Amino acid sequence: MRLLPRATRMIALTLAAGLVLAACGSDADEPAAQAEAANTAEPEPEPEPEPEEPEASADDEVAVPVWIAFTDYRLDWLRDVADEFNNRVDGFAVTVQGYDNYEALFDATLLATDQGNPPAIVQYFEAATTEARDAVTAAGDPLFTSIEDAIAGRDAILDVPVVLGDVVDPVQAYYTIDGSFSSMPWNTSSAIMFTNRDLMEAAGVTDIPTTWQELEAACETIMGAADAPSACITWPNHGWFFEQSVAQQGQLLVNNDNGRSGRADEVLLTSDAAIDFVQWWKDMDDAGYYVYSGTQRDWDGAYNAFASQQVPFVIYSSSDTTAITNEGVDGGFTVEASFMPRNDARTEGGGNIIGGATMWLVDGLDADVQDVALAFLSFMLNPENDADWHRVTGYIPITNAAIDLLESEGWFEESPNSRIASEQLAAAPETAATAGALVGNFVSIRNVVTDAIEDVLVNDRDVEERMEDARADAQRLLDEYNALFGG
Repeated sequence: MRLLPRATRMIALTLAAGLVLAACGSDADEPAAQAEAANTAEPEPEPEPEPEEPEASADDEVAVPVWIAFTDYRLDWLRDVADEFNNRVDGFAVTVQGYDNYEALFDATLLATDQGNPPAIVQYFEAATTEARDAVTAAGDPLFTSIEDAIAGRDAILDVPVVLGDVVDPVQAYYTIDGSFSSMPWNTSSAIMFTNRDLMEAAGVTDIPTTWQELEAACETIMGAADAPSACITWPNHGWFFEQSVAQQGQLLVNNDNGRSGRADEVLLTSDAAIDFVQWWKDMDDAGYYVYSGTQRDWDGAYNAFASQQVPFVIYSSSDTTAITNEGVDGGFTVEASFMPRNDARTEGGGNIIGGATMWLVDGLDADVQDVALAFLSFMLNPENDADWHRVTGYIPITNAAIDLLESEGWFEESPNSRIASEQLAAAPETAATAGALVGNFVSIRNVVTDAIEDVLVNDRDVEERMEDARADAQRLLDEYNALFGG
């Protein structure tokens, strides 16, 4: 199997170069989204990297390589799961290789496939879904194949029960494309709010805000207190939060039902929902309620402001629920998780969307290797493993069986913050808005939004004018992508 000629592959690399900028994971030995700063730095141009060598398997075993964008404790977790799985199969060995970020992983996959030695499974984050579906070999064949098509209706593979049909509805909705489940979801998150209840109550506020309007009122009270904190709330300037709010308000990021009834060819960055959210964000900043670190995609800055009790509220990725909760335990304050506040004036058909990443199955594998890969993916997400993954990392449990297991064990009674992200996603109605957008050049479009919001916050640009500029820039990016891959 070979990819397109190098000139065409370099175009694809240019389009995908932003993969690293939105990874919902990290490669450092620290909380997931905290370490995301390492993954969100603009990389210096470098030669095409050589893929790292996967762990060697026994001489009489066929390696089934799994490549992921984690090099910390999450890589160790998956390797332990692979070891357990390998004890169940003969003649094959799943090997798990970690890469520093999604861009390095993407480059390595291109190179290995070009050399005729691709991995079996590759992890990409949700915003790369369209790019993954559009990736083709030199013969014009898809680089990846649908997980559902490969499973072909089987209930078990190599005696491992198939879990795909048990994936929770919001995650199924995102990854079901043209009627088929495209890939196997793994690390899934949402944007939720964390509250320092002690700091909030000390300022005279007793109820955690659920809407923008309630949050404004709470911040007015908190910032007017005698011992007011430095600010009231923060969250990273990252396009993902913009996307969350647009979906909360029941509106679309791109046309054609968010790219789900047809390829998206129009970006909708000046919708009422988009303008209202950016204007509200600016108003919160102008009032001194929101604090911006001054750095785009600054997950560390937002995390540390909350952990050091400079603000009573932070909107953040649920993937760090365990870490943020433990900050309160270590710092002597109570952390309470809740839904991301939403615009009370526009709620119909809206709800939060997912973040995170998914596992793609490489097309053209030998049938026996493909079955081992499919069996491993279901084993990785069996109730015990999925529940353990949730407990260890904070990512949501993505199967109903895992949620039932956690409930029966009393986990959510012991750790109530851990149920919030799942409940928030489950509360969203099933609409095109809450399914999430499928669009080419998504990460670059996301960066255009991030740039625009910084311009509004830092340079006091008019919201409507600046978002119209962003719309035009994003539309050019989408047009360029569709000219190459739109058929």
